[in-house]
Amino acid sequence: MKTFQGLAEFEKAVGTHLGHSRWHTITQEQIDMFAAATGDHQWIHTDPARAAAGPFGATIAHGYLTLSLAPMLAGQVYTVRNLSMGVNYGVDKVRFPAPVVVGSRIRAGVELISISPGALGFRALSTVTVELEGSAKPACVAECVAVLVP
Repeated sequence: MKTFQGLAEFEKAVGTHLGHSRWHTITQEQIDMFAAATGDHQWIHTDPARAAAGPFGATIAHGYLTLSLAPMLAGQVYTVRNLSMGVNYGVDKVRFPAPVVVGSRIRAGVELISISPGALGFRALSTVTVELEGSAKPACVAECVAVLVP
């Protein structure tokens, strides 16, 4: 994990790849808990027997489950110290190029694109690419925006 001592040091990393998270295995329990939290119980996610005969041969994670893991995975890549807070501000663009079959392992790579002043502090834009082990295509690519307050 990369540790930056503050915004000035973090800003020097703009335009670089910050690294990768650890691998994370997607379980059926995690998928089911996400379905319960969001009310999205589509069979492709929550019915292993029916999904076994479906297009992927097993259940798949919700795309938004994969996206929701981005902060946790990115938190394994880097940290910025000497802030009063950092909060998710939004996502500018999201794509889900490949399905995440239950039991798959994912990890995130993070590239810092820009840091710019904002109303509450500074906005950090990063591209988070959630890789899918053994796949040529990523599971998710998202342009994530965080607000960092000194």
